[in-house]
Amino acid sequence: MALAALAVAAAAAVVLSLGYGAARLDLGEVVAALRGRGDPAAVTIVRELRLPRAVLAALVGGALALAGAAFQALLRNPLAEPYILGVSSGAAVGAVAWIAAGGLALSRLGLPAAALAGALLAIALVLSIATRVDRRLDVRVLLLAGVVAGSFFNACILLLLAFQEVDAFRSAMFWMMGSLAGATWRAVGLLGAVVALGGIALLALARPFNALAVGEETAAFLGIPVDRVRRTAYLIASGLAAGSVIAAGGIGFVGLVVPHAVRIVWGGEHRFLLPAAFFAGAAFLPLADLLARVVVAPNELPLGVVTAFIGVPFFVALLRRQARSVES
Repeated sequence: MALAALAVAAAAAVVLSLGYGAARLDLGEVVAALRGRGDPAAVTIVRELRLPRAVLAALVGGALALAGAAFQALLRNPLAEPYILGVSSGAAVGAVAWIAAGGLALSRLGLPAAALAGALLAIALVLSIATRVDRRLDVRVLLLAGVVAGSFFNACILLLLAFQEVDAFRSAMFWMMGSLAGATWRAVGLLGAVVALGGIALLALARPFNALAVGEETAAFLGIPVDRVRRTAYLIASGLAAGSVIAAGGIGFVGLVVPHAVRIVWGGEHRFLLPAAFFAGAAFLPLADLLARVVVAPNELPLGVVTAFIGVPFFVALLRRQARSVES
């Protein structure tokens, strides 16, 4: 029942985001535009601009929340988030390098390709460092490798930005702060495929995640191949995080707050937690993007800024609630 309610909330968030923007449309106009009827301008706004953006927001939010839930299970830390192992920083290096080289003047398609290359480099680097130190892929070593790689990539970003002109610097900063302004159906299709494959694969790991939550020794006693589960979960969750960053830039707090909130409200059973986190993230980000579009309309706030302003107080409230429940 809770999963159905979250799915309905996600669909409602998408529909709500279709009606607001520079031009406000009521529900009847939105429905008519989705059917290709009514004012031609409204049809264009809804079907070609707002609908792909809203669907992409739902996919990005769901992917980040799903990746966050997987990383929290993998690292056995409810405060882990999708960018903790350097994927976002690696993607940002690729994107900033493309912008710094003047790539935007050549092709807009090169930007996501460069971000993908940077994300793959980060995934490979972290995995290489962790396995060279400990072939068992100890979670503490993996976490440290991610922090080191992320710090290195952040230094690379600062170095690249230090020598840029104002326009290139501004473009790079806006990309890193996150935005869905360039949403297309192509991006929706590509990220949708990544989310579908990654979600199915992570659901297959729900039982191992439950066993790992009890303890690695217990999981091994139950016949769980712990090392293989770690590697698989790391690659899948990193792929989801990379796809989200490539599609929308750096959007923080979704992968941290959403799965943590779901765990507090409904518990940590991963057969429920994983799909619930996806639907909750798919409901949260379209609403955050709606705020980004309407608060300072006709201008637009960076989406990562909005999610941080929402996520920080919400996360503090969650921690206070959790502390009170422990005390009682």
